[in-house]
Amino acid sequence: MDSGPRLTSVFTLLFSGLWHLGLTAANYNCDDPLASLLSPMAFSSSSDFAGTPSPAQLHRRVGTGGWSPADSNAQQWLQMDLGSRVEVTAVATQGRYGSSDWVTSYSLMFSDTGRNWKQYKQEDGIWTFAGNMNADSVVHHKLLHSVRARFVRFVPLEWNPTGKIGMRVEVYGCSYKSDVADFDGRSSLLYRFNQKLMSTLKDVISLKFKSMQGDGVLFHGEGQRGDHITLELQKGRLALHLNLDDSKPRLSSSPPAATLGSLLDDQHWHSVLLERVGKQVNFTVDKHTQHFRTKGEADALDIDYELSFGGIPVPGKPGTFLKKNFHGCIENLYYNGVNIIDLAKRRKHQIYTVGNVTFSCAEPQIVPVTFLSSTSSYLLLPGTPQIDGLSVSFQFRTWNHDGLLLSTELSEGSGTLLLSLEGGTLRLVIQKVTERAAEILTGSNLNDGLWHSVSIIARRNRITLTLDNDATSPAQDTTRMQIYSGNHYYFGGCPDNLTDSQCLNPIKAFQGCMRLIFIDNQPKDLIPVQQGSLGNFSDLHIDLCSIKDRCLPNYCEHGGSCSQSWATFYCNCSDTGYAGATCHNSVYEQSCEAYRHQGNTAGFFYIDSDGSGPLAPFRVYCNVTEDKIWTSVQHNSTELTHVRGADTQKPYSMALDYGGSLEQLEAVIDGSEHCEQEVSYHCRRSRLLNTPNGTPLTWWIGRSGERHPYWGGVPPGVQQCACGLDETCLDVRHFCNCDADKDEWTNDTGFLSFKDHLPVTQIVITDTNRSNSEAAWRIGPLRCYGDRHFWNAVSFYTEASYLHFPTFHAEYSADISFFFKTMALSGVFLENLGIKDFIRLEISSPSEIIFAIDVGNGPIELVVQSPSVLNDNQWHYIRAERNLKETSLQVDSLPRVTRETSEEGHFRLQLNSQLFVGGTSSRQKGFLGCIRSLHLNGQKLDLEERAKAAPGARPGCPGHCSSYGGVCHNGGKCVEKRSGYFCDCTRSPYEGPFCKKEVSAVFEAGTSVTYRFQEPYPVTKNVSFSSSAIYADAAPSKENIAFSFVTARAPSLLLFINSSSQDFLAVLLCKNGSLQVRYQLSKEKPHVFTIDTENFADRRLHHLKISREGRGLTIQMDQQLRLSYNFSPEVEFRAIRSLTLGKVTDNLGLDSEVAKANTLGFVGCLASVQYDHIAPLKAALRHVTVAPVTVQGTLTESSCASMMDSDVNAVTTVHSSSDLFGKTDEREPLTNAVRSDSAVIGGVIAVVIFIIFCVIGIMTRFLYQHKQSHRTNQMKEKEYPENLDSSFRNDIDLQNTVSECKREYFI
Repeated sequence: MDSGPRLTSVFTLLFSGLWHLGLTAANYNCDDPLASLLSPMAFSSSSDFAGTPSPAQLHRRVGTGGWSPADSNAQQWLQMDLGSRVEVTAVATQGRYGSSDWVTSYSLMFSDTGRNWKQYKQEDGIWTFAGNMNADSVVHHKLLHSVRARFVRFVPLEWNPTGKIGMRVEVYGCSYKSDVADFDGRSSLLYRFNQKLMSTLKDVISLKFKSMQGDGVLFHGEGQRGDHITLELQKGRLALHLNLDDSKPRLSSSPPAATLGSLLDDQHWHSVLLERVGKQVNFTVDKHTQHFRTKGEADALDIDYELSFGGIPVPGKPGTFLKKNFHGCIENLYYNGVNIIDLAKRRKHQIYTVGNVTFSCAEPQIVPVTFLSSTSSYLLLPGTPQIDGLSVSFQFRTWNHDGLLLSTELSEGSGTLLLSLEGGTLRLVIQKVTERAAEILTGSNLNDGLWHSVSIIARRNRITLTLDNDATSPAQDTTRMQIYSGNHYYFGGCPDNLTDSQCLNPIKAFQGCMRLIFIDNQPKDLIPVQQGSLGNFSDLHIDLCSIKDRCLPNYCEHGGSCSQSWATFYCNCSDTGYAGATCHNSVYEQSCEAYRHQGNTAGFFYIDSDGSGPLAPFRVYCNVTEDKIWTSVQHNSTELTHVRGADTQKPYSMALDYGGSLEQLEAVIDGSEHCEQEVSYHCRRSRLLNTPNGTPLTWWIGRSGERHPYWGGVPPGVQQCACGLDETCLDVRHFCNCDADKDEWTNDTGFLSFKDHLPVTQIVITDTNRSNSEAAWRIGPLRCYGDRHFWNAVSFYTEASYLHFPTFHAEYSADISFFFKTMALSGVFLENLGIKDFIRLEISSPSEIIFAIDVGNGPIELVVQSPSVLNDNQWHYIRAERNLKETSLQVDSLPRVTRETSEEGHFRLQLNSQLFVGGTSSRQKGFLGCIRSLHLNGQKLDLEERAKAAPGARPGCPGHCSSYGGVCHNGGKCVEKRSGYFCDCTRSPYEGPFCKKEVSAVFEAGTSVTYRFQEPYPVTKNVSFSSSAIYADAAPSKENIAFSFVTARAPSLLLFINSSSQDFLAVLLCKNGSLQVRYQLSKEKPHVFTIDTENFADRRLHHLKISREGRGLTIQMDQQLRLSYNFSPEVEFRAIRSLTLGKVTDNLGLDSEVAKANTLGFVGCLASVQYDHIAPLKAALRHVTVAPVTVQGTLTESSCASMMDSDVNAVTTVHSSSDLFGKTDEREPLTNAVRSDSAVIGGVIAVVIFIIFCVIGIMTRFLYQHKQSHRTNQMKEKEYPENLDSSFRNDIDLQNTVSECKREYFI
């Protein structure tokens, strides 16, 4: 970045800071006592036990010795008039001298006029000051931010329970001088430049304002070429319009560049600071700042002639303004160091005044009232009874949709009047005893926090309801009965002790503010109400409007939209990718490893690398293999791209878009153990890196925007290709194949794997503009594996051990998540302390987790009780969260424990010590066990790195399979890794990351797979010889056989196991589709077990399981037990020689029944075949070169499930690609690039015609046979499966040599 603008910005900010320092009358020395010299008349109070106002300066001992009210309750206050506006920086209090009366806590209020008070706030909440513990000690409080006011009010909140309220007070500060201008809504000040055009590269404008109006222009300037700057109030918010681009529209049609503030029409001072350096703008209203950058090419703001303050006058039309003028007061108005109001007061020629501008602030004596409770607040004001007609008006503002505004019983039996807010709409009802009610509805969204005026007038049977000066259609009273004003008017709600006729409230009480109440055209002064001499009230704040915008600032995170009621705010997290009370929690996992941990295998997923942090989620492809979890991020240019006509003067370049920001991609890369991108450059007379010593003619751009002149397969800094390192290039004089500059096509392909340079963001090519020169490139997706954080763990083996990290900064939102396992009874997982605040997570007993936190309102504890012990040395998960809405704790899948956060009081978590993990700052109650995958607000803590230097702790934690071994299915074995685990599927007939993916294949007629049991063989590098096979001379004492099959052909031989001599086990389908298991043992008669509950040659997937332990045999079919049998003691089981799937090709002397079924073998699909720990089908498909397995005929891998509704005789090859994005062999990308599909289409048409003729012939023959069977009625009915194809039936008819199966041990 250029240092010039930065330096200018620093000087600008410094200059503006010096102005503000001068305006505060030397803040660094503003601590003079202000109350000690006040006269007794400067003190006033809600009441005084002495009957007259009592001076209450600090250390006062004479007289009453301070102030005490007549009654000690929450409505009492003590105030002082400091004579003029001063700057207050501190306060101090004592109790009343010589008494037991003192205040233990209080709040402060300030005012310029003694009316319309403003409560002192800190941390965006009403601040409570700690008071005294006795009558004599002095308690000082320095205000976090100074206040400028004339009147100060102390409001006791709590006091000595054995005494009364008693106070002596002091206020510290200094004098405050300011320049003020009052604008009446029809006036403005024009600051005219010395030249026609004022062009500025930087601007600083500061001011303070107060107003009762929600709309009005504060300042405006524009140039003839379209530049303009305008600051205006719009519905109580400040909108800044700023345009530095001549092509942009004028003010009337352009949206604001920024909008800040809320409820700014409250007649209190608000500060504004606008700082601009070029296109960079800082816009501050009160304590909230918005930073933004203006669009366009220009850096200068060009303003013609003048700047106007208070309005936008129309040229040539005096007294006419373009928009609504500002109505209120402006103080200390500075434009680029010029004091505009001071120039106006001194009548300098640069200032021209339009209308009436005065230099003192006219303060309207308006007394607002705040209704605090939705159940008990009300204000009772008297009316003038028996007046013919009715007239009531007032203004209100609220955030609530519903609430009673007014209820009164009309005189002379003329009914009851109800005015309420229902769903944000105003509803007026006049209900008479015997007549139909008159009702008027008007307005919408009236709970928007703005002031709304309401007027009800009833005259001569005519009722008019006026909202915001827009009268609704009058409701005609058809009874012709007069309406008379009532005796009592209840605003906001009803007292509990009144009958329904006196005050009706069908909905909840009103929460909000009211002002300017008129009854019977007479204004109502609320100060006598406050003093108890007029009307009555409950749960009110009189003389202030304490409405608060709880959506400013917006505490809904990640783009969540904020809405509010009077008491709280709500977050709508729709379409954000986040959830929770404040949209804090990501709904997506942080990595593909986390999705794999949930049991997912492959697919597109959204990942959120920093969880609840600022990075948004984005879409990746997760591919979970048996040994790695790959994360693939595709970009916008996946195909092989051809390049011609590029040279150094006119280079070709392509930027790659990955669908996410560089920050998101960097988070994925940095959190992975390994990342890579394949790069391919195909060339014909197009040089790549111009090796050995030339300037690179092709390069790529990485994450930091730097050029990289190396290619895939070599490390950074080496200007070579992979063939250069291997010394295999076409020309040994060059380090890349393409640099040989041959006329034939060649390529350089390899993987880029230096993470700090990835991803590839752009490729630039400059050598395809020579004769016959051409190139093609392809950059593969970004692929990463290995989550560096999910298995990041630490083991603590002494109670005094701990890890320490920097302070956890989480003022408004904090989430903590981790896994732990332990055998200890108790221990602290983590702790972070502040001066008063703290946060702690611990296991307090074997089945109890405690989350304790204090944000300054006192500690709270959330406890989760587990029904089972948690110190079982198994991994358990904890997530704790605290936000402005709630505090929560969840352990594993147990119910989440929550507690709502108080809307008042302290809410910022302020910590300042180091974060201790596995222990505490006191080094007591340390944790013994393991913690892993620790995340704080989405940030991942590297536990292993810290553990390397921590005594009593070591990196990593073994024993994952004890917790996660259950994710390995179907006989798969969980194997420990240094970081995590994997499922070893060697002994399982399944495969995949969880041993859940079936291994299946289609058998054609004559296909045979024979597995011979002999010496052990290595199936994979992870398997020892001793666990791979069954020895040939071992007679099994038990055996387990399981497989699944789909077929439409019977008879069929599914499985044949050969033992010594003539012994065998055969599983076959009979001609009628029943399943038969045949045991030939020794020379006994065969044991035949038949299951004929259904036809199993029905194109449906069936599961068979045969288990023998000793002499006990069980057969399950489709998960149901079909047979149990015990062999006789004379039966001997011999060693297994071979296992055959499909057709038996060896001359083994098969018995007649097996031989008949073996005629064609098996036609269909077999899946997940297992004999004990041997998977013969898997060995044939995966390890045919090393396993003792022989395949004869055609064996095609396919999914049995996909063939259930298809012709199982039509073998379809299913191809799978390891490259998700369709990568192909591109060594010669331009050779035969365009191929004709006409031959393929012709072949398809020929096949279709042939099939049609076959079907017609088969149907003809079938109809002929069907006719012959009806003529004779003597032919034996054949047992065909109902859903077998006619072709299959014909095949069965031709096999007349096959007889019905013998039926023994039928089920």
